[in-house]
Amino acid sequence: MKLHFLFLFLFANVLIEVNASEIQYVFKNHQEGYHVYRIPTIIKTKGNNLLAFCEGRRSLFDNGNIDIVMKTSKDNGKTWSKLKVVWDNGKNTCGNPSPVINNTNGNVIVLATMNNDKVFVLESKDEGESWEQPKEITTSVKLNNWQWYATGPVHAIQLEQKKNINRILVPCNHTILGNKNHVSHVIYSDDAGFSWKLGGSVPGENTDESTVAELLNRDLLLNMRNNEKSISKRKISISKDGGETWTSPIIDSTLIEPICQGSLLRYSFSPNILLFSNPLNKNRRKNLTISVSYNEGKNWTKRIFVFKKKSAYSDMVKLNNGDIVCLFEFGKMLPYRGVLVKIIDNELIME
Repeated sequence: MKLHFLFLFLFANVLIEVNASEIQYVFKNHQEGYHVYRIPTIIKTKGNNLLAFCEGRRSLFDNGNIDIVMKTSKDNGKTWSKLKVVWDNGKNTCGNPSPVINNTNGNVIVLATMNNDKVFVLESKDEGESWEQPKEITTSVKLNNWQWYATGPVHAIQLEQKKNINRILVPCNHTILGNKNHVSHVIYSDDAGFSWKLGGSVPGENTDESTVAELLNRDLLLNMRNNEKSISKRKISISKDGGETWTSPIIDSTLIEPICQGSLLRYSFSPNILLFSNPLNKNRRKNLTISVSYNEGKNWTKRIFVFKKKSAYSDMVKLNNGDIVCLFEFGKMLPYRGVLVKIIDNELIME
């Protein structure tokens, strides 16, 4: 892989610029039946296929006739299949995909919502080739006084360590009736996605679109979009009981944001590496960056610049060779012209 690097030292961080020539489209606006593609997520199956999901929209609006669509890559993100519709419910809004692989049987599970109100589970037993009918789980994971509801939109996780091993955990957010401020919470399944329970909510308000990772000590780190415009930095919270309760959120002073979704990924436990992708800018959705932490998110000491122009929502997945596939929104006037993919060489990630 031919890469050009720009090494800068600023505030004890290493900043790396990746050659943008290796970026390619996965979902392109005004093609394959939809005007706009937004809200990308990505996972790797047991069979080492990549499944890229997003919302297929008729317009830029977040409501109306929206479907969940996907494409498959069988060569580590180099080429992609034709578009497949995963969930189309007429004129309803089917969105906020949060996919995960059930490691106990290899099934693909996607949590999603209808009309930002009802919660559903979609499942595939053949690596995304076919899908069972969506199963509604709203009454199990939503309180009566909650109104808005969104799953993800980012990959979910399955816990790997002894405490709560194989628990599937999905970051979500909601609003309470009569209050427009969002609150982050999680839902989980301890039986391979058959049944679902409501986990803990993060104390306070003004956080949503969270993303979660497992820490070495078995704690969970929840990284959240911060809707307080005066701060422009991410918020984080910790759970010590598998997501059933969360600490009061604090500001992560090293992760700036323009109020936007981001993606947290456990790259490896040994060596200890966490990755976080988001637009690294205080005011505008641009400059998509992967930040690297070697100490459980206490510091983010390396930045890998993926796309310097307009960019917004993103997700990441690790390949078997250690490379990272980053799926993200981009544009010119607005960062919503389509969804691109960039493969990041594993040598850039190591300390």
